[in-house]
Amino acid sequence: MKIIKSSKSTAQTLELLKHYLPSQAPLKDFIHHNTLHAFQHEPFYRGLSKAKDVFGYNVLLSLTQYQQLFHQGKIDEHILEKILSERKADEIQQWKQRLLDPVIEQTRESRIGQLRAFWKSKYKIDLDSLVHPLLFRLISSYLDQGIALWRFPISDHGFLDSVRELEKNSSVSFFRTERARSLLLSKSCSLESLLQLLLGDLSYAEHYLFDQQFAHPGWSGMVATIEGQPGFLTDQRTISLQDFIIVETLLEIDALDDHFGEIWSPLGLKIDNSIEGLFDEVVSSQWFEYLTIWHEAYEMTYYDQVLGAFKDQDVTDSKANSTPKFQAVFCIDDRECSIRRHLEKEEPNCETYGTPGFFNVAFYFQPSGSEQLTKLCPAPLTPKHLVKEIKVNRTSESDFHFNKHAHGLFAGWIATHTLGLISAFRLFLSVFFPRKNATAVSSFDHCHPDAELTVEFEGTDQKTGLQIGFTYTEMADRLEGLIKSIGLVDSISPIVYIVAHGSSSVNNTHFAGYDCGACSGRPGSVNARLMAEFGNKMEVREILRNRGVVIPKETIFIAALHDTSRDEIQFFNGEFSSSAYQEMNNDNINAFNRALTINAVERSRRFESITFHGNTRKVHRKVKRRTVSLFEPRPELNHATNALAIVGGRYITRNLFLDRRAFLNSYDYQNDMKGERLQGILSALAPVCGGINLEYFFSRVDNQQLGAGTKLPHNVMGLIGVANGTDGDLRTGLPSQMIEVHDPVRLCLIVEHFPEVIDEVLASNSGLAEWFTNEWIHLVAYHPTKRALLWYRNGVFEPYVPSNRIALSKEELDKSTYSSAENIPVTQLIR
Repeated sequence: MKIIKSSKSTAQTLELLKHYLPSQAPLKDFIHHNTLHAFQHEPFYRGLSKAKDVFGYNVLLSLTQYQQLFHQGKIDEHILEKILSERKADEIQQWKQRLLDPVIEQTRESRIGQLRAFWKSKYKIDLDSLVHPLLFRLISSYLDQGIALWRFPISDHGFLDSVRELEKNSSVSFFRTERARSLLLSKSCSLESLLQLLLGDLSYAEHYLFDQQFAHPGWSGMVATIEGQPGFLTDQRTISLQDFIIVETLLEIDALDDHFGEIWSPLGLKIDNSIEGLFDEVVSSQWFEYLTIWHEAYEMTYYDQVLGAFKDQDVTDSKANSTPKFQAVFCIDDRECSIRRHLEKEEPNCETYGTPGFFNVAFYFQPSGSEQLTKLCPAPLTPKHLVKEIKVNRTSESDFHFNKHAHGLFAGWIATHTLGLISAFRLFLSVFFPRKNATAVSSFDHCHPDAELTVEFEGTDQKTGLQIGFTYTEMADRLEGLIKSIGLVDSISPIVYIVAHGSSSVNNTHFAGYDCGACSGRPGSVNARLMAEFGNKMEVREILRNRGVVIPKETIFIAALHDTSRDEIQFFNGEFSSSAYQEMNNDNINAFNRALTINAVERSRRFESITFHGNTRKVHRKVKRRTVSLFEPRPELNHATNALAIVGGRYITRNLFLDRRAFLNSYDYQNDMKGERLQGILSALAPVCGGINLEYFFSRVDNQQLGAGTKLPHNVMGLIGVANGTDGDLRTGLPSQMIEVHDPVRLCLIVEHFPEVIDEVLASNSGLAEWFTNEWIHLVAYHPTKRALLWYRNGVFEPYVPSNRIALSKEELDKSTYSSAENIPVTQLIR
């Protein structure tokens, strides 16, 4: 099969390349996203088939793994047969036997890399090994955000100009031969001319550039991401993917000249008929069909069990008739699923709600003493407001080892022979007695509890052009949007807690991925404080009263931050007009603390180093110690095992044990019969929760190419990414320590509303509909009056009747012996 030449211009090829490269942001802005976003316009399995054939990714589990799951009972035989009856009605038993037969896994060579492979086969030279070490050191040094002892000498120019300037003024050269150096210094070399020199035929350029850049997709993807959003770097740099490729291509020419002299044939003259075009039509193999059938059965075994639990519920008298003692609004994060359940158990007369953790307040935050702005809202949003932290002196714990003077010739020598011994002893003790140190990341440090915030409008910031604070009308708009979207409009309790979340850990390069995704990978404490202050302002309540939204005068809003790794909580504003409210708040805090301890015990089931049966307070202390241990690669398991998103009233999930696998978004369909608020909820939920789910999915099925591999050999590169060793490519996706217990199933979104309303929402937003019509996320409508389940397939809602129901009693659940790697079946809780 002969390669199909491309007529695309270089500019068009670069844009296409950016579309397929990983789009992972630097570490401080690490936000989950669909790893295979470039294929999302395709139906799920077709997109996976293309990704597998073009780039060689493992996109599903292996046949052997599915067969093992079947024999372990994690794939239901009846569901497998049902899927076969739909796909292979006349050959059910034959296909079932083929699926169960022990056969050798089939592999197909990926298309990526085939063209550049001719350097090795025809020229007997490995350009990657000759070019990558120097290229990676150059780009890492240029983009460095403060970890290097010596800064890149020139940083106020673009990458290519900086390299050129450094080459011109240095006594040594980056190059071993004269031609590449002359091409760089001439300033007349274009990417087209360099590719013409390498290839002899620019129609091969598209395939060559894809091969070249996907030999190191981590660095290439980071460069493309920073080019598109330079604000990702605190110490900004000017760089483009084209400049990066020009430098790499010059290094390739230099390596060829050094090996052969300047007389070598362009690669285009050596190409034979054994390769095909990168994006030729992909024909799915029968082997891949085996995998898709197995995977469908694997997913449906779990979904069927979940939907069976929903179907069996009695929710007729589920809403409280009296005003609750308190109400707590949490983030929809799946880690908050269990704390809500335990809080409701500890205080039955309370209500909990779930909403995206930025709490409908988008802004930039400027901590005291810092010039840098932090974005606290979902990544796609561009805030127009600025909130400053004022009237507080921030002090940071420091450690001499991280002082640059400790690495100098004399100070370093003295430190090694004096403080070094003390440090070695402290390091030894920390193995057995972990404690907080200067390397720890604490969610409670994000916002000082005693700091004042510029909540009210103060004009325009001269430096940024952003509006400082919010007007009363803007406050009312955001508070109204929040309480109406979650259904908190009637029977508002005396105290309403706005509970943000964040995470604490040490020795965790992916710490931003553990915080709130709705706050761009930061704790949501400032958002919670703002929303609480909005709610406490009488001017805001008066505006809402005129709109028909009445908040009782006696109601107090209190902000809090839940640290999900330590299971601790910090409360912020708490000014009470009477001792009765103070006493009530103290009782509520006690309920929170009891729930947190029980939650820590439940979480500890996943930790091999903790025996979770025993004294609950002792177990909680052990859980907290994990977060400050330098030798603990898993301070918490973050979103591992996530599989569900539920949009509806709490009464449809309150009596279900979901094993911390569900994103819970409160929603009252009765206040949104046209689905206007539902569209906003789904537009945020699909990319955020869907992105989280799919990054875990693909990092699990291919942890080497689509994930980051194990943390153990990771080195931080320039504070922007991690690489294996000192000269490796940046690792994208999630490390194995985050996905080891994850079951790779797509997110199943269950929405409580009439199917025709959901249809209208999807019809009005093609970008949103793509997630569901192409089945990157499954969609189920939970009919609010009939309590029927309808599965969204091929653009149509079809009735779904669950067939598989696994039930556990409360006693069985408490005594369960499920291993840390197993998920407990969804069951009803008998209170």
